[in-house]
Amino acid sequence: MAALLEVRELSAGYGSTQVLHGVGLEVAQGGITTVLGANGAGKTTLLRALCGMIRSAGQVRLRGELISGRATEDIVRQGVAHVPDGRGTFLDLTTEENLKLGAYTRKDKKLVAEDFERLFGYFPRLRERRHQQAGTLSGGEQQMLALSRALMLRPSLLLLDEPSFGLAPLVVQDIFRIMRRINQEEGVSMLLVEQNATLALDLADHVYLLETGRVVVSGLSSVIRNDEAVRRSYLGY
Repeated sequence: MAALLEVRELSAGYGSTQVLHGVGLEVAQGGITTVLGANGAGKTTLLRALCGMIRSAGQVRLRGELISGRATEDIVRQGVAHVPDGRGTFLDLTTEENLKLGAYTRKDKKLVAEDFERLFGYFPRLRERRHQQAGTLSGGEQQMLALSRALMLRPSLLLLDEPSFGLAPLVVQDIFRIMRRINQEEGVSMLLVEQNATLALDLADHVYLLETGRVVVSGLSSVIRNDEAVRRSYLGY
């Protein structure tokens, strides 16, 4: 499978503090890649660097085209959507208004309206709450809204930062099931940062383990999942 995203020698940080040290990874076209690691390993920093939100050095290519060094809004227009940690929901706006903001770069109003229906098909609860203030939604509903808002961009690559964080297990299972459907039915590639290693390995086809800003292990999820030494040393189970 051809690579949609190629990252080479990526370094990034905040101020004088360097967090990432020469990270390299790939996300296949139509694939799901997960990045696992402990708190402080640099997972969130990685996604922010890919979006152009923080200073970085190295090469990031999307469909072979260099996007590193570009402004965040330009990277978004290239088809990269980011679901940040904490969800980034606009709490004072309604569900529908949040979704409209997700489509702010699009001019195809008819297709935008069709996408509302498509996403309500994945997340029926959002249809029921389309006129409800986002701040009054449950944590799970807010995560569904954050995912849907990102998908309103019609991205080719979805960056997901800890989508399971703070959610009940049944809600998490439901969201991951829908993420798999979106990947399979719409071909949206995903780069998933996650602390729930079991769920992430079940969803993804490829995995990178990050430790203190460096990739220490990478491979097929099916292989990593069954590697007892890796599981004990890095995954904690």
